[in-house]
Amino acid sequence: MSLFGGTIHSLEKGLQYSTLKNKAIAQNIANVDTPNYKAKDVSFKNILNETQTTIFSANRTNVRHYNFEITNRNSGVMSYEIFKYRNDGNGVDMDAEQAKLAENTIYYNALVDRINGKLNTLNTVIKGGR
Repeated sequence: MSLFGGTIHSLEKGLQYSTLKNKAIAQNIANVDTPNYKAKDVSFKNILNETQTTIFSANRTNVRHYNFEITNRNSGVMSYEIFKYRNDGNGVDMDAEQAKLAENTIYYNALVDRINGKLNTLNTVIKGGR
């Protein structure tokens, strides 16, 4: 039995997703003037699929057989290879990146507020309601 249940773990995963997305957006903004730079984005669907990774492992019928397993892992970060926003091959739209950054910041702050609420509730229970 977990002390916090699955809620804190889910919120933690949400924070990890938001942090990874923030890094991708910051990298895009930093490379706005780099020729042939392809914009990157983080897909929630890819992150979710990564947590549900399928592992293939071999059935060993003899001790002399090799033990191996295959995992399907990716970072969840994808780049837009075919998208070119400007003539120099750069794929970064600064206005769109700033909008994504604002949206991601609001999402991150909401998660932090929710975790604080959970921990404050736990603190109140520990103190006996005082």
